[in-house]
Amino acid sequence: MENQNVQRLPAEQLFQKEIDGLIANEKNPVPTGWRMSPKSVLTYICGGESGGMEITPKYIGHRRLVEIAISTLVTDRALLLIGEPGTAKSWLSEHLAAAINGDSTRVIQGTAGTTEEQIRYSWNYAMLIAEGPSKRAMIPSPIYRAMEQGAIARVEEISRCASEVQDALISILSEKRISVPELGIEVPAQKGFSVIATANTRDKGVNEMSAALKRRFNIVVLPSPESLESEMEIVNTRIAQLAGSLDLNAKLPGDEVVEKVCTIFRELRAGATLDGRQKIKPTTGVLSTAEAISLLANSMALAGSFGDGEITAQDLAAGLQGAIVKEDSKDKKAWEEYLENIMKKRGSRWLPLYEQCRELNQ
Repeated sequence: MENQNVQRLPAEQLFQKEIDGLIANEKNPVPTGWRMSPKSVLTYICGGESGGMEITPKYIGHRRLVEIAISTLVTDRALLLIGEPGTAKSWLSEHLAAAINGDSTRVIQGTAGTTEEQIRYSWNYAMLIAEGPSKRAMIPSPIYRAMEQGAIARVEEISRCASEVQDALISILSEKRISVPELGIEVPAQKGFSVIATANTRDKGVNEMSAALKRRFNIVVLPSPESLESEMEIVNTRIAQLAGSLDLNAKLPGDEVVEKVCTIFRELRAGATLDGRQKIKPTTGVLSTAEAISLLANSMALAGSFGDGEITAQDLAAGLQGAIVKEDSKDKKAWEEYLENIMKKRGSRWLPLYEQCRELNQ
């Protein structure tokens, strides 16, 4: 195990005991290049029991979607996870790679600056000039290494990559090999190789994927949590995990605090109250489950650093103001209308939070 003082351990180290337990108790056929069977991967992702060990759920949502994602990776098809921001696309991608290969770090982060070399390979130019093209001078990409090792590579936010970078994936996913003309070689993918990509539906139109590239993927759409209860469960689970790795020096938020945050986020996302009786002006931000988790972690940090360790209405209001008012002119007005028309009328239980939020939004 690596140094526990690192800020964020990869999933395969954070949940090493669970992965080792599932491998030790494996009773089903294991595909080539995998460390455990598809059924064990499902148990690791969705939670369950293995040899008397409790396996904590990593993804709380539609179990069938996880089954489709895992079964896709058994075939020679790549997997594309699509959804709104904060629907756990990257989280699921990381844990799938961790369970299947024990290594989730073969990852390319898609940005406007991502180049084709980062998809294929690049060169150590000092060595290239000194020795000429050679294996030693070549720097393989995460996808190149995954092909050599028969493992899974991850491409995050693929729709943020330029079209020529996306096109570099087409031949790799079709031919299952990378050509290196400088060395006169072709590197074939070993059994077990696949790619998990993620795409954000809010980025549609930035660099929209071509039909040719989409055809190379099996697409799984990850929805936002379908109920308040399921969203609260996700938030509570992740906050408990975060609190264990960060020095927040605060108590975990109670159910009432989590319920208020999730209620506000769900209503502003939907543009209506939870009962559907009243329309609400939505804000420009996504207000995802991931942002709710971040907001509560920040509130815990405020409570632990400058309070008595228990989240107050003042701590929560500060987090809500930062999360909701992204574009001052539009969001400030929408948030003000929500405070006056919805939160103010919910009675004494909501009054302290309403007063603190109103004061900050002046």
